[in-house]
Amino acid sequence: MGDWRSLISKPGVILADGAMGTMLFEAGLQFGNPPEAWNVDHPDRIGTIHQAYLEAGAQIILTNSFGGSRFRLELHGLEARVPELNAAAARVARQAVDQAGGRALVAGDIGPSGAMLAPLGTLTPEAMEAGFAEQAQALLQGGVDLFWIETMASLEEVQAAMQAVRRVAPDRPLLATMTFDTHGYTMMGVAPEKAAQSLLAWGAAAVGGNCGNGPDEILHVVRRMRAEAPEAVLIAKSNAGVPELVGGRAVYRAGPEAMATYAVAAAQAGARLIGACCGSTPDHLRAMARALADAKLLQ
Repeated sequence: MGDWRSLISKPGVILADGAMGTMLFEAGLQFGNPPEAWNVDHPDRIGTIHQAYLEAGAQIILTNSFGGSRFRLELHGLEARVPELNAAAARVARQAVDQAGGRALVAGDIGPSGAMLAPLGTLTPEAMEAGFAEQAQALLQGGVDLFWIETMASLEEVQAAMQAVRRVAPDRPLLATMTFDTHGYTMMGVAPEKAAQSLLAWGAAAVGGNCGNGPDEILHVVRRMRAEAPEAVLIAKSNAGVPELVGGRAVYRAGPEAMATYAVAAAQAGARLIGACCGSTPDHLRAMARALADAKLLQ
């Protein structure tokens, strides 16, 4: 298994992977179907996507488990398969890394529950933590090196997810990103500065922003977090541009060269972990890796 501390101790940018969902739709996943089921039904296709990102230069790949909590899987009647689908996600990613030489790290991906905590919703913090712990336990069993909580809007939900991971995997590094897609704040009104303060205080090894409205937004987040926490390890994982709705599908216009420019700008703004999110492909990541290497910023 890979060593986060060894990776982060070396100077230079660490490259994370790009979008999983975008690639799954290209591989035949139908809109509305759970991507996590493919970890068991089509592990070869998931492995091929991981392999493509590794070949493009990714040093950290995220498991195909963004919606792997029981909160999301119960929408498809799959809540009983949380352990199976998440463990499979980790094993598929681990196999891809091993086949690529074993140097990259596997991050257990935990996305938002899609539910609202009381009093805005009906879910208690205890129930939310228990649900995330179930997912984290399965990812740990499958062999992840670290955990990556992403695309969060609520500090209370991030805290529940972080506590859940700590419960089952106290020795694994934990990274966390939020989505600041509402005029520079998360949907629940969290500012980048407050996010950095809170996530670092709760023990995150790295913090930052992902998804959202494209590179400019993520760069703004990184700069604000850098000013608030100059010593923190910061993450930038931007969408490939601002999504546009075309024929009922989100289309992302930023091509590989635009994302290469973003990668260099993110590094100059203070991000140590740089990757891409929705709309990105291995071609985007390859261009990002090349630009960072040319600028002598890549590890």
